[in-house]
Amino acid sequence: MTQDAAFLVFLVFCGGMAAQWIAWRFHLPAIVLLFGLGLVLGPGLHVLHPSTLIGPLFHPIVSLAVALIVFEGGLALDFRQLSVAGEGVIRLTLVALPINWILGSAAAHYVGGLAWGPSCLFGSIVVVTGPTVVLPLLRQAKLKPRIAAFLRWEAIVNDPVGAILATLVLEILLMKPNEGTSIYFTEMMPHLLISMIVAIGLGIGGGWSVKQLFVRDLMPETLKMPLLLTLALAVYGLGSLFMDGAGLMAATVFGMALANMRVPGLGELQRMKESLVVLIVSLLFILLTADLHRVVLARLSWSIFALTLAMIFIVRPLGIYLATLRSGLSWNERIFVGWIAPRGIVAAAVAGVSGIRLSEAGFASSEFVMPAVFALIAATMLLHGFSLTPLARKLKLTLSNVPALAIVGANPWTRNMAEVVVKAGTPVTMVDTAARGLVPAKRAGIPVLHAEMLSDAGAESLEELPADYLIAATPDAIYNGMVCAHLAPHFGRARVYQVSPGLKKLDEYRGLSRDARGKLLGEPAWNFTLLDTLYQDGWRFVALPVTPETEMQLSRRVEDRLDFLTLRPGGGIMIHSAEEGRDAPPAVEEVIISMVPPRPNVAQVTTPPQP
Repeated sequence: MTQDAAFLVFLVFCGGMAAQWIAWRFHLPAIVLLFGLGLVLGPGLHVLHPSTLIGPLFHPIVSLAVALIVFEGGLALDFRQLSVAGEGVIRLTLVALPINWILGSAAAHYVGGLAWGPSCLFGSIVVVTGPTVVLPLLRQAKLKPRIAAFLRWEAIVNDPVGAILATLVLEILLMKPNEGTSIYFTEMMPHLLISMIVAIGLGIGGGWSVKQLFVRDLMPETLKMPLLLTLALAVYGLGSLFMDGAGLMAATVFGMALANMRVPGLGELQRMKESLVVLIVSLLFILLTADLHRVVLARLSWSIFALTLAMIFIVRPLGIYLATLRSGLSWNERIFVGWIAPRGIVAAAVAGVSGIRLSEAGFASSEFVMPAVFALIAATMLLHGFSLTPLARKLKLTLSNVPALAIVGANPWTRNMAEVVVKAGTPVTMVDTAARGLVPAKRAGIPVLHAEMLSDAGAESLEELPADYLIAATPDAIYNGMVCAHLAPHFGRARVYQVSPGLKKLDEYRGLSRDARGKLLGEPAWNFTLLDTLYQDGWRFVALPVTPETEMQLSRRVEDRLDFLTLRPGGGIMIHSAEEGRDAPPAVEEVIISMVPPRPNVAQVTTPPQP
């Protein structure tokens, strides 16, 4: 590899990670940033031409990367979700797809001015909503589980189905006149059915094989992750030998099989694959966008612009409306699903190959298929990427519009903390394995969850609640650490806290490993026994607003005021921890949640409480 090629690879990796971090830091859709970066590096500055740089291997590499993406998406398709969102999922994957194909083809012909052949191909390509776009958007938005399941299942299941549909339409269009329509029933349909059966068999067979190897301890831990990736690519490759699109179906079914066969040890591996997929998506969007040629962009016209608007504002909403008539979906769910339909990598890849074959066959207006698909991809990523979260909030389809707190361990002092935090305007959910401790919290109007947080059911139940930060505060320090370690991938390791396990257990070498526990809540001396004793002695939690008059007073550390949280304007939460160094001084309009003795004088310095 030349130095120029090495520099471009370095540029793509760094640019992708920078875009992902900026998107996370400023709550922006990462896909839009990646798409824009690709346009700048490719058609804009002409410094990156992936197909020229990589050569004929570029499109096969893209296809393999897409296979890993749909495989990872399949791992998120748990059939238990169908008990909640089953009807909506079935309508979006079976009913809406043919309706959207018919409407999209009609729009391409009557609005975009394409001939009927290219119009039918365009309609079949854009029926899919790309998981490469939808899944990253869902990770950023805190949608309710039901509506999130709608979009997730539609994107992942329709993706291979749409690819197969586009392949079938292309083959029909390329049929020779002397072949007649009988070939459709004698060859094409049987080939399609066989390919689908083979794809499903490959996926289920691969999942069963993995389970047998894992359950019988026939695979070392170091080889489990490589095995899953290899099998995902293998089932994709074998499926593709039978029919274009069947490989994507096989990879999707493989992921679904693993998710529903309850393969032990898959959770940890799945988190590793999620990180890998984030990297793959970042690279793919930059490379595919950079590979667009200016000649494609030059073909964009007012008719294609009108077609794009028709697809976004008429075809998709009308298709969803017709598909969900007399269904159990609420009106706000139908509006939301009818609007959110971003297209992604699979649509671009299929359009690139199919458009070229149709153009070589001499079909009129076939050269406009790729520009039309590209225009729709760009428009939906921009419009839907920026509007998904605001629209979901407007339609009340999000779990919470402000950061929320989950407290594991219902005891007198944690209930007191929760009541004060809720009155200060921050949502709190109390969690415990014993229903008795949750009764007083429920009477006080605090949402409760009776579940074991170390179980799959408990972790899934918590994901359905508006929780962004977690505090484990049970009397058992080891259990607190296990809960934090178990839920750290969901919340983020920087957002899980636990009551101090004691000074001796904080030793970085001999004490509890940082990977096996959460961040320290408050100071090392503030263990459960101390806080429970202080509560019995009359100490209580209070909310202390920071005003110009109290700012100086509250910025001083005093020993008879234990500061736990700072609630910031707009719903921000800062949990105090000795492991993060000295906290920033309080600012006006913030609220400090502190534990104070009876009738405290916050400015008074007294003897510090001892553990």
